[in-house]
Amino acid sequence: MFNPKIVAFCCEQSGIPASEMSKSLKMEIYGNLEIRPVPCAGRIEAVHLLTALEQGADGVLVFACHEENCQYRKGNIRAKSRLLYAGTLLERIGMEKARLEICNLATNSGVKFSEALTEKVEQLRKLGPNKFSKISSEVGQE
Repeated sequence: MFNPKIVAFCCEQSGIPASEMSKSLKMEIYGNLEIRPVPCAGRIEAVHLLTALEQGADGVLVFACHEENCQYRKGNIRAKSRLLYAGTLLERIGMEKARLEICNLATNSGVKFSEALTEKVEQLRKLGPNKFSKISSEVGQE
C-alpha cells in the first residue's frame, strides 16, 4: 500500500503544541511525517510549500492558529493566501492543488491534529505518489 510522505509546517504557537498533545494522548500519528516548526505560519512562503513537494513530499499540511487567534495578528491569513497561490501554480503544471492544505487549530487540539493527518493520508493515497518529485529526482540524476 502506498505510504505517502507528508511535510507538516507547524506554527510554534499552535501546531507544535497540538502535535505534542497528540503524542501525549497516544493518538496514532502518521509514521511518514516530517514536522517543520515555524515561528508563525505567516513565515511560510509559497516557495517553501513547492520545495517540500519537489524534495519528495506527496503532500504538505500547514498547521496554523485560528484566524482570530494569531499571536502575530494575520500570519495565518498570509499563510492561507500563499497556500492558495501555490495551489494555482501546481494546477498550471498539472498537479493537484489538493496536495496542499491548511488546518487551523488551537494548542489543545491534539485530536484534530491527528485527524487532519489521517484525512490527508487517505486523500493522498487516492491521488497517488507525487509525480513532480519523480521528475525532480530524475533530472538530478542526469
